[in-house]
Amino acid sequence: QVQLVESGGGLVQVGGSLRLSCAASGSIFSISDMGWYRQAPGKQRELVAFITMTQGTAYADSVKGRFTISRDNSKNTLYLQMNSLKPEDTAVYYCHGHRYGDYWGQGTQVTVSS
Repeated sequence: QVQLVESGGGLVQVGGSLRLSCAASGSIFSISDMGWYRQAPGKQRELVAFITMTQGTAYADSVKGRFTISRDNSKNTLYLQMNSLKPEDTAVYYCHGHRYGDYWGQGTQVTVSS
C-alpha cells in the first residue's frame, strides 16, 4: 500500500510561485513513475507533469517553461515547482504514482488571483 500526501498549495498572485510537495509512504517510490495532475472546477482532471523512475520528464504544453517536476528518492518526495503562475493554473493539484497499481493523493488547492 502506498500513501501520497500533498502539501504546498495556497493562494498566490499572478506571476508568483509555489512549490508543491508529495510525500510518499512505502518502499516503492524510487521504482515508481510519478506525476502531477490538476482538476479545475467543471473540467476533467489533466496531466500536468510526469517523471519516470529514471528521471525522464514530460510536461503539458500549457506549463512548459514555467513548471518543473523533480523527485528526491532519498526522501520519498515528489516536487512541482510552479513559476509565472496564471489564473488558469487555478485547480486542485493531485500527486499520482504508478508501479503495481495507481496511487493518488488527496489533492492540494492552488488559487492564482489576478
